[in-house]
Amino acid sequence: MIRDCPFSLWQRAGRPNFYVQFKNEKTGAYMKPICTGQASRPQALKVAWAWYTDGIPQKAGKAAVHNIGIVDQIRRADMTAADAENIIKELKKKGLVKSAIMTGTKADRGLIDFLLEVWDFDRSPYVKERLRKDHGIHREYCHAFYRFIEMYWKPFFGDRLLGSLTKADIEAFIDSLEKLKSDSTKKPLAAVTKNRIVQAGTIALKWAFNKSMIETDLSAGIVYFAGKARERQILTPETVKVLFAADWQNGKAKLANMLACVTGLRAGEILGLRAVDLGNDCLYVSHSYNPFDGLKTTKNGESRTVQVPFPVIMDALIDLARSNPHRQGVDGYVFFSDTVTDKPLDEKVLLSDLRKALRKIGLSAAESKKYTVHGFRHFFTAYMKGKIDDRFLKMQTGHRTDKMLTHYSAHDIDGQAAAVQAAQIQIFGGLLPASSEGAA
Repeated sequence: MIRDCPFSLWQRAGRPNFYVQFKNEKTGAYMKPICTGQASRPQALKVAWAWYTDGIPQKAGKAAVHNIGIVDQIRRADMTAADAENIIKELKKKGLVKSAIMTGTKADRGLIDFLLEVWDFDRSPYVKERLRKDHGIHREYCHAFYRFIEMYWKPFFGDRLLGSLTKADIEAFIDSLEKLKSDSTKKPLAAVTKNRIVQAGTIALKWAFNKSMIETDLSAGIVYFAGKARERQILTPETVKVLFAADWQNGKAKLANMLACVTGLRAGEILGLRAVDLGNDCLYVSHSYNPFDGLKTTKNGESRTVQVPFPVIMDALIDLARSNPHRQGVDGYVFFSDTVTDKPLDEKVLLSDLRKALRKIGLSAAESKKYTVHGFRHFFTAYMKGKIDDRFLKMQTGHRTDKMLTHYSAHDIDGQAAAVQAAQIQIFGGLLPASSEGAA
């Protein structure tokens, strides 16, 4: 061996090739042996000197011997979590590491497990925080995002850890949605659906960043899919008049759709009406109903008085509330279920009967599918917009912002705006049947 040689060269018993052990310049100890792949000592010596000078070949390139010495020191050292954190910080500064997960930290958990917990209404710390701060969030909303995580995020990310995620991973996931098709229609997913799928993860990841669970805000700078939500179709006044003059399969469904038409109420708000909410010519709307949350506050968490200056509808509502067979008094649902005591009518009945009635008056099955109960909210707002002060219209519809009010009123009513009068009764009164027969 050459005196002061920075390495040791030797053969293992029974093996032809020479091994080299480089000396750690800091400690003086020899590092782990590396096979030179040479059975000839001169050739092995040549390889060893080349490695010492130019670096030892690795998968990602060549590693300098003195840097391998640093790794050797780390391997031998009795390190703390703080030591490891400092090393990671330096590697990040040099641009060699984008993310790293410290054992036992908040980031050291499964990504999918974290996302599913966020959207599990009953155990979610995110939901508890929103409710504590009086920011409305409902089970129905959480359930939809929970399903998006299960259907789309879980198959893509599998067992990845929360702290291992990068913005490049999020972009790759978004790209993967481009060609996905709906299970029901077999058509490409709508832009609004794909954006909601993305938000199911990015909203949770934004919260994780704010809680210092991850180091990077992975939601920042996301470019979502372009495309508008499919505009809900609204019926013409002439069609509405024929529709409500027709016989419906379910009288309660007919009355609910009539109410939506002349008030702009959401379906959940209609189903959440109780006998105590009925005034002489108005409704006191303070609740909404959906199958996941049951009876909850309205979408924006506020109560409002909704004018109903139509005796034909108010009388039908009062009569219907009185006919509730479940003996719940003023707390009984107006649109009660015939079979379940503590629930109102199923919302699906309102939609299915609307479309059946549309087919009955001459629309095709395909055409009738363009219309929904919620479409009457657009119908109401479109015809009321500009007839009364926007402040009063928002009080009626429960829209918090002018932007949303404009969205709901952005329908072309074929030049009839000049003929539509300012008052609610003047606009909608002529569309209602003379009596409430068949509407309860």
